[in-house]
Formats: sequence, C-alpha cells, structure tokens
Amino acid sequence: MSEQEKVPGEPQKKKSLFQRMREGLKRSTETLSQGVTGIFTKRKLDSETLQELEDLLIMADMGPEQAITITEAVAKGRYDKEIAPEEIRDILAEEIAKVLKPVEAPFEIDSSKKPFIVLMAGVNGSGKTTTIGKIGAKLKAEGKSVMVAAGDTFRAAAIDQLKVWGERIGAPVIETKVGGDAAGLAYEAVMRAREEGTDILLIDTAGRLQNKAGLMAELEKIVRVIRKLDESAPHAALLVLDATTGQNAVSQVEVFQKAAGITGLIMTKLDGTARGGILVALAGRFGVPVHLIGVGEGIDDLQPFNAENFARAITGAEK
Repeated sequence: MSEQEKVPGEPQKKKSLFQRMREGLKRSTETLSQGVTGIFTKRKLDSETLQELEDLLIMADMGPEQAITITEAVAKGRYDKEIAPEEIRDILAEEIAKVLKPVEAPFEIDSSKKPFIVLMAGVNGSGKTTTIGKIGAKLKAEGKSVMVAAGDTFRAAAIDQLKVWGERIGAPVIETKVGGDAAGLAYEAVMRAREEGTDILLIDTAGRLQNKAGLMAELEKIVRVIRKLDESAPHAALLVLDATTGQNAVSQVEVFQKAAGITGLIMTKLDGTARGGILVALAGRFGVPVHLIGVGEGIDDLQPFNAENFARAITGAEK
C-alpha cells in the first residue's frame, strides 16, 4: 500500500504516466544513475571516466554500438573538464532520446480495415498472453469490439488464460483443441470476425524458439492462410519482448522479423529488470517502431511509448 493510500478521507491522486514509468523503471534507473554518480563525483571527463561510462552503458544492455555513440556525444566539447553527475544524466537522457525518438510510434487501428487483424508474436514467457488481454481491455474501453484467437495451440495454459481475459473484458475467444492447427484456427477467426462485424481481431501465436524452423513455418502458414481472406492482413504484426532477457531480445527480433514481418514492438517487464537499456540497443539496430511498454502488472502499466520520458526515467534525469 502506498503512502497516499494510507491517508484516510483524502482523495487519491492518480499518478501521471511519467511517475508510473519512473517507478516501473526503478531498477534500471538506479543502475545508471548510481553508476554515473560513482564515476563523475569530483572527477574530470577524461579517457578513464569515458571508458567507465561506456562500460556502464553496455552493462545496462544498450549494446556496444550505442554505448560508443552515446559516450562520444557526451565527450564532445567537454573533454578534460569537471562535470557534475546531474549534468551527465541530462546529457545521457538527451542522447538516449535521440536514438529512441525515431521509433516512438503510437499503436493505431485503421478503422477502414474491418476486422483490423493483429498478429501477436513472442517467445513463451514474454508476457504475450497477458499483453493481448491488456490491449483488448484498452480497445474495449475505447468502445471498439474485440475478438481473440487462441492460436498458441500447444499450451493449454495460454488458451485458458486468454479465455479468462475474454470473460473479463467481454471479448469472444476462438479456440481449438490443444495441438490443433493454428492456421486453420486463424482462418476460422477471421471468418467469424467478419460475420460478426468485429472491429479488431487479436491472433495469439506460439513462441517455441527451441525449434526455429517449425516456429517460422507455422507463422508463415498463418500469414498465408489469413491473406487468402484479406491480402493486406495482418494489418499489424506485434512482437512482445521480455526486457529481462536483455541482449537475447536482439536474436528474437531477427527470428520473428523473418517469420512474420514484424511491424511494431511491445517491451514488457521493464519493472523487473535493470536491463531497460535493451530498448536503446534495439532502436539503434533495427529501427522497428516501439508502440507500448509494460512497467507493472496493472492494465494502466502498459503505456504508450514516449522516447523522451523513457530516456529521462531510465537515466534519473529531472523532467
């Protein structure tokens, strides 16, 4: 229970998105902010401090390329000068925001496509099923009709979890038997969504990376089958990534890009890791739009991605 909840008789103030993000990114912020303080307190910006800063950024999972680029930007015009940790945090936030700004993109539904078909991809354990539920809840709250296809047919738990979300938000869930044909299910779901005039169809998919060839073949088949009904589908292919996997997310983007032509990213579990910098590495390397980030368990903790807010939150810079 938070302090504000403990005060009896007082109206609760709703936290801003930035406050919620900053709280959710606490572990990443502490790593970077404390690291910067340790490096730059009463020290000049020289080759040694710059090397330590570069190492710190790599440890935060920003990847070597981005770490070097950002460190060089920090050094520009400031070499051999004494610089306060606060100033470094501000500069870092500015440089990180520059990397992230090109991938900042709201998740938008094209209402001329009915149903608007969203293919959801991601490895098992990434939070994909929960994310589908949260997206569905947000869309329902906006007054849109939603249908879900439980296409991760290999995991009974995933199907059950989606059914629970479906009941909770009032969205029908199309399912088949465990081990059933995911492409056939997707085809049936598109037909049903058309017949019922549904606005958005969210299609869950399996995420078994152990067998990349099988995973790719299945995803490609799903795409092929739904294109028989709508050549422009899927209208969005979203990859859900677990921030706690760090650099492993890079290979996941590569695999799913080939299999499903990913159009956007959702980064979950940022509240459970000090490796939030992975988003910076992905932005610099792939340039794939980032739509949403998860900074907690609640529905409101799945937030639209804002590059500047994220950069300030992760570095501990003042807003």
